[in-house]
Amino acid sequence: MVKVIGVKFKTGSKVYYFDPGDIDIKADDCVIVETARGVEFGEVAFPAKEVDEDEITSPLKPVIRVATDADKKKVEDNAQKEKDAFDVCNEKIAKHGLEMKLVNVEYTFDGSKILFYFTADGRIDFRELVKDLASVYRTRIELRQIGVRDETRAMGGIGVCGREFCCHKFLTDFQPVSIRMAKDQNLSLNPTKIYGACGRLMCCIRYEEETYRELNKTLPRVGYETVTEDGYHGVVSAVNILRQKIKVIVDIGNDEREMREYDAGMLKFTKKNKGGEKKQPPTKEELQIIEDMKKDLR
Repeated sequence: MVKVIGVKFKTGSKVYYFDPGDIDIKADDCVIVETARGVEFGEVAFPAKEVDEDEITSPLKPVIRVATDADKKKVEDNAQKEKDAFDVCNEKIAKHGLEMKLVNVEYTFDGSKILFYFTADGRIDFRELVKDLASVYRTRIELRQIGVRDETRAMGGIGVCGREFCCHKFLTDFQPVSIRMAKDQNLSLNPTKIYGACGRLMCCIRYEEETYRELNKTLPRVGYETVTEDGYHGVVSAVNILRQKIKVIVDIGNDEREMREYDAGMLKFTKKNKGGEKKQPPTKEELQIIEDMKKDLR
């Protein structure tokens, strides 16, 4: 077992392990640590604890000290410098006629490097821009092209749910999200409902995907023919995955139809997807049958 503390940096929510040594460090303290890109300022996510060696990425970097008031003042000064550098870089981008959008500027704690993050549709030749910025700041300049998801994470904001963007608040890595997941959850495929501020499928669609897949295993699709527990024949018109309820338009005789709701276990399906078999969408004929039945019920 190895004793570590967790540290977060302003550029993201990922927690990194550091060796606290003999320093007394509390949660929410700020610390100065040694990183692969130099000395950095971070916030303690959790105090000292022991973890398995397998969880450690060697070599484990040390904590230099708990941040002093002077260190915190330096961070504030760097934040102001970043705002100024943002404006200067935008002027230089316009001067060189580059088709790129500056997203964020970051000073390393010791000021030995300035990082400029930008988005662009394709590859950008920014060599002249780097030279121009280096002549102004007399320090190492690094430009990094990022994607639209990273841009949204860096800028932050409020989602349609009324909460802070997941990617900005707590997500450490982006996981793939597909339209299939939205379909599995019976979500409206309206882009305004399932796309986030980044223009990509919302990360939260993935959160419950495994649960929905498990619940979906025994459920039919809309358009499947069924026999109910009370002996009626009908066609599935709607499925509530979470409640495990199914609405069926049943033939009650004398050419009359009625919509009824059943528990999934109360139905037998004459068309059922067997384990591992790929589900097929209802055919046009099946959809037309359902529409005709619904019209009869109006």
